Amino acid sequence: MHIAEIAFAVLLIITSLLMVLLVLLHKGKGGGLSDMFGGGLSSSLGGSSVVERNLDRLTIGVGTIWFVSVVVLGLLAKS
Repeated sequence: MHIAEIAFAVLLIITSLLMVLLVLLHKGKGGGLSDMFGGGLSSSLGGSSVVERNLDRLTIGVGTIWFVSVVVLGLLAKS
């Protein structure tokens, strides 16, 4: 296994864990599984729209890095 493959595999694992954490931090939009597990309760951390927008931006950024690492790992495995 080359150093690049190891580096992208580690990056994929880290971004995968971050994606799970970031998605769980999002405020529930109502009426779904988030309400069933207590997401319908109001919390002090998710009350600000600025916080939600920053969380959205961070989630999109981490998701983009995750996607790129998956593509690069696929290309490295192919060659």
